[in-house]
Amino acid sequence: MAVKEQAENLIEHIHSEAYGARYNLQNLNHATMLCVAGRAREQLNGRWFFTVDPYDTGLRVGWHLPPETDAQGNRLPWDYDPDDGETIQVPSCWNMHRPEYFYYEGSAWYAREFTYLPEQSDERVFLRIGAANYDTMVFLNHQYLGNHYGGSTPFFVELTGQLRQKNVIQVCVNNDRTLDRVPCRNIDWFNYGGIYRDIELFRVPPAFIQTFQAYLVPNNAYNQIAVTVAVSDATAQDDIQISIPELGITQTFPLQDGRVTAIIAATPELWSPEDPKRYRVEARFRQDSISDMIGFRQISVEGTTILLNGKPVFLRGICVHEDDAQTGKTSSREDVLRRFQHAKELGCNFLRLAHYPHHELSAEIADEVGLMLWEEVPVYWAIDFPNPATYKDAENQLLELIKRDFNRASVIIWSVGNENADTDTRLAFMSGLAKAAKAYDPSRLVSAACLVNHQKIKIEDRLAEFLDVIGLNEYYGWYNPNYDELVQLGRNSNPDKPVIITETGADARAGEHGSRSDKFTEEYMEEVYRRQIAMIRTLDYVKGMSPWILYDFRASRRFNRYQQGFNRKGLIAADKQTKKLAFYVLQGFYREKAGF
Repeated sequence: MAVKEQAENLIEHIHSEAYGARYNLQNLNHATMLCVAGRAREQLNGRWFFTVDPYDTGLRVGWHLPPETDAQGNRLPWDYDPDDGETIQVPSCWNMHRPEYFYYEGSAWYAREFTYLPEQSDERVFLRIGAANYDTMVFLNHQYLGNHYGGSTPFFVELTGQLRQKNVIQVCVNNDRTLDRVPCRNIDWFNYGGIYRDIELFRVPPAFIQTFQAYLVPNNAYNQIAVTVAVSDATAQDDIQISIPELGITQTFPLQDGRVTAIIAATPELWSPEDPKRYRVEARFRQDSISDMIGFRQISVEGTTILLNGKPVFLRGICVHEDDAQTGKTSSREDVLRRFQHAKELGCNFLRLAHYPHHELSAEIADEVGLMLWEEVPVYWAIDFPNPATYKDAENQLLELIKRDFNRASVIIWSVGNENADTDTRLAFMSGLAKAAKAYDPSRLVSAACLVNHQKIKIEDRLAEFLDVIGLNEYYGWYNPNYDELVQLGRNSNPDKPVIITETGADARAGEHGSRSDKFTEEYMEEVYRRQIAMIRTLDYVKGMSPWILYDFRASRRFNRYQQGFNRKGLIAADKQTKKLAFYVLQGFYREKAGF
């Protein structure tokens, strides 16, 4: 047996490249999530100390450990201070903090102190990070607690037993693009970095409600509500009390091994974009209680028709990214409301949230204002489909998204990916995700944004067998200027499921004018929309569309004289004010579809 050579003067953090393995536990995942609906929260947002670490010195050496000293107790030289130096606002994207960090990819360390005083002697405390891109490692008082993979989904870490009155928390975030991550290295949006959603503390009793989900049973009768509850004590045989005060419902159900799935007879007023009715639903278990505002609706498919509450619906949609010229990927309630106001002005009843889970505010506000949503995980382009670790990452992100937004009536479609080549390994990977979504959530449709089969000029993808709705990305008039193929595509295709045109469009710089043949002008973009809409009118299996995209957004692969670092396919410019000519073309079509 070969013996690995070991030098007597080896210095581990200088000579070894295996430093990252001990941190890659991925123990902060969907299984450690807990329901936070209606819970009191303590924000740790604000100014944090911030240090970029392009060589991963902090992980190699252990910046979370107490200062090093020699045998006599003298402090050795150090390269990092967790309690001094540059500060950054949390949440935010570090790219927007300083010009030097705009394209920075790598690790960065966040640190701050906070005070903890127990309110109950037996309380448990959890830290929740709404999202940080991408590999996030959490340290408390010199102890490593674990890491999370995924740039857009929330995760929790329990702090119980590790807390003092004065505490130092450190978070190392790494946004490197790699081949085995989800998404992969080659993407078409900006790779923002940092803790860009809220970071919060939650205090709960010793045994607490971990999962609470309620939905209308999809039986076409609209008279049963299914409730699933799981508690942290897997041995619990106690009762769970479920209340929906407005419906006069208070019922008690016995837990079995910490879980209960119950059916409640009820005929709620149904949620819809026209009447986004919601009910307060409450659950109680021992000392714990949660409450959530939930709408009840049924989304289903019959042949090539999409049905909302049993009635055919055409999804008048638009795609949106989380991207802002000033704040990057960081969203606020005001930003989401502006996005939705523009969508409503356009005539939308539907949005595709591309290409990753957006802020949870999006689904919460969509519930309030009456917009249906397609939510997606970033299985985007050339994912490492044969790699089991990559599949594990993707499925975890999918389940975190589903668990986070399960109670949001606005979410009608889970998407398992976007624009992937139809290979055997991709089919196994994405069909696995589709099955996982259906197994966990029987109340929604599953889809993916697929590509045209350009050899046959046909809507054809083997993944469609596992989908309820076929999403189709096609750019006839732009990347493929031959409109005749769009006509041929319609004639060649005869899908047995509804199709949503999930992407189509063209680039135009706002204010750039010319003939209908001049690319990157508003007139060219307007003509693409006119011709696309004319063709879509003739295809009875197309039951919705979400053109690309509402706003111009940053894209690090696009640098011609018109784009200058932005994808210019937005119907509205990056200032989120200036509407292009194509906006009004789509608005006219949607108003017609809505019966105005």
